[in-house]
Amino acid sequence: MRTRPIAIAAVLAVTALAANADTARDAQQARDLIKTFAGTLQGELQAAMKAGGPVEAVSVCSDRAPAIAAELSEASGWDIGRTSDKPRNAANNTPDAWEQKVLRQFADRQRNGEAVAGMTYAEVIHDDGGKTYRFMQAIPTGQVCLTCHGSDIEPGLAEAIDAAYPDDRARGFALGDLRGAFSLSKPL
Repeated sequence: MRTRPIAIAAVLAVTALAANADTARDAQQARDLIKTFAGTLQGELQAAMKAGGPVEAVSVCSDRAPAIAAELSEASGWDIGRTSDKPRNAANNTPDAWEQKVLRQFADRQRNGEAVAGMTYAEVIHDDGGKTYRFMQAIPTGQVCLTCHGSDIEPGLAEAIDAAYPDDRARGFALGDLRGAFSLSKPL
């Protein structure tokens, strides 16, 4: 009779190890997709900046960023996007309740001295009889980001941003601030 509890414990331990391995694999996939998304977007932004300056780069963010996210989502099976509590494009980037919770956690972590770069959070959500793996990675405000997201935006650039994003709230950031996060999810 003693072997039965031991066997059950062994099965539970193996199941837990397998779940941890799956979660680690999902986290790595999410990081890889973020790296691809961010790298592609940065490359296109740099090319636009060289071609026509910051005003030219506004169209990359408004047009190409959602397209890059959609292309990666389609190819990977993940839902890929960006969010912020101060979104530039409220229609596409306003955080849902889970994302708001994680953004608050990131802000608390930053207030407690943790650097924004590298902050991540992942969770398996049980909803509607299914499970979803959700992953967020913080976006720190870098020096180049301040051109369009800082407090001192050139008037012509501000006009271009206002034209592309009439409800823009993504201004006033300082170097190192939490600007938002990449947000990824996939059904399990």
